[in-house]
Amino acid sequence: MRMRKKKHLEERLEKCDNVLTLFSDDCNFNTAIEKKEYIDTEELFGNSNPVVLEIGCGKGKFACELAKQNPDINVLALEKCANVIVMASEAATNENITNLKFLRCGAEYLEKYIKPESIERIYLNFSCPYPKKRYANHRLTNERFLKSYKVILKKGAEIHQKTDNMHFFEYSIEQLTGSGFSLKNISLDLHNSDFEGNIETEYEHRFSSMGMPIYRLEAYLK
Repeated sequence: MRMRKKKHLEERLEKCDNVLTLFSDDCNFNTAIEKKEYIDTEELFGNSNPVVLEIGCGKGKFACELAKQNPDINVLALEKCANVIVMASEAATNENITNLKFLRCGAEYLEKYIKPESIERIYLNFSCPYPKKRYANHRLTNERFLKSYKVILKKGAEIHQKTDNMHFFEYSIEQLTGSGFSLKNISLDLHNSDFEGNIETEYEHRFSSMGMPIYRLEAYLK
């Protein structure tokens, strides 16, 4: 079911221009990424601190908390849905979080806007699993996205994934290992493990309160 456009959406987005960068995506991302428009993160954040990226930030709960807990890093949060990213941007603006910025575009455009070897870590929190096989190439752990991650990640950087979907988790493990990533800190039930420092997302809180296991992994290139 398509989400109804929020009232005064464009006005609300404009009011968040201090934290939100809007991109008018070329519908053909294959040609769009050929013309690079790299973001100057030092200019964007006003410092040279390490930059981490959350892909699919939703309403921004995770990104806001991550930025608040880690003032010495810069957080880029990507979300393509305007109805959703406006809420995340408003939350960051209201809390005056200065080390968090939002990008409104799809993950297909990462190589267009993000400089190679500039990201310290990627977070994939409860990405859409696209359960039907014919949509597998839309999954954010599909090989085509992993190729882009390899380009923008610094050497030794990591991908952290959380999901409630066991089949998607298994698929992600296959794709990551098949693309040359090694795995560590794998959890099949995060909330009943000894993992410390977990930051919950909106979806995570909902699923875990229903007694559903949360799957988590960390991936890195050797």
